[in-house]
Amino acid sequence: MVAQDGSNGSGGNGSTILGGTNGTNNTTGSKFAREIVELFPDWIPTDLAEPVGKFIAAVFILALAWYASKFINRILGRRIARRFRRPSVSRTVLRLIRLVVMLFALSVVLTIYGLRLGDLVLSVTVFTAVVGVILAPIVGSYISGLFVLADQPYEVGDMVEIADSGTEMRGFVEDVTLRYTKIFTLDNTFLTIPNGTIRDRDIVNYSAEDPRTRLRLDITVTYEGDLDEARQLIEDAARGVDMVIDGGPDIRIGSARYPAAPTCYVNEFADHGVLLTLRYWVKEPYKLLTVRSKVQSRVWERLADVDVAIPYPHSHLVFDDTSGNLDVAIDGARADERRAGKRATDSRTRTPGDSIGTNDADADRNERG
Repeated sequence: MVAQDGSNGSGGNGSTILGGTNGTNNTTGSKFAREIVELFPDWIPTDLAEPVGKFIAAVFILALAWYASKFINRILGRRIARRFRRPSVSRTVLRLIRLVVMLFALSVVLTIYGLRLGDLVLSVTVFTAVVGVILAPIVGSYISGLFVLADQPYEVGDMVEIADSGTEMRGFVEDVTLRYTKIFTLDNTFLTIPNGTIRDRDIVNYSAEDPRTRLRLDITVTYEGDLDEARQLIEDAARGVDMVIDGGPDIRIGSARYPAAPTCYVNEFADHGVLLTLRYWVKEPYKLLTVRSKVQSRVWERLADVDVAIPYPHSHLVFDDTSGNLDVAIDGARADERRAGKRATDSRTRTPGDSIGTNDADADRNERG
């Protein structure tokens, strides 16, 4: 059983457990662990009471810190959001607050087991120096996350596209952390990209300042058609699509202003017809393919009802005057080459009295026949 302290006559597990002989372990965590051990009955062995008491104290402290950090974030969340006005930055600050609270709780837990924070820092320093090559990519990702938050190439809720991915990869930014960026794609999948990687990619932000996006459509009409009528029909066809902006004030991009209504321009006098370019604005950036398909379908229908034709490439084949004879190659050999070989064979096997003209004529007839 547990030894009793003879000087004061007090009993219990806590009198000789975690107290130490030199008082060096008299910290908040150790005191809390001793108080828990004192609650144990006397029949519990000392070897079992000490580790169980430490474990219960550690779990209680960590759980308390976990819920305390959530409570602090709930109280400070709105204030931090109003202060920074950027969801990605405010989320990062709240995560750092929770991290600080949990690290403080961890330091208290370490004192329960007799570890000092200075010793732990020294151990971590040595460990980091040894495995620095392994930790370098992780540290680089966190540093890249700081640059992403500072440069503000995108924000939570923005629609972005990874332009150099080889495929059309679009989606909404779901979360931005110090380590990665999470994108909810239009294919209903999550794409998680490390910040160290995404900083080297070309990102197109469709929602940076204005969600309205401009598209263009190139159409070639014949020279024989009515050009003004074709332009008017193309503009009317685009206005009839729901997601297309049909008018209103000019849309400003930088110092330039562009008409909000669909506008058709004469772009080029091409080989097969006049190239027209339609420029129109879409209200939402996540339905670009659908809107483009509807606009093209309506343009096709409107032009089919009037005397405006869309040309297609024509090829003109011009033949030179020939002598009337056609050489045909069989098995890679031309007919004249085979006739020459035939004549050489006949000249070697011809007997006296044979007619050269007759044999050549027969050979030619055989070749044609």
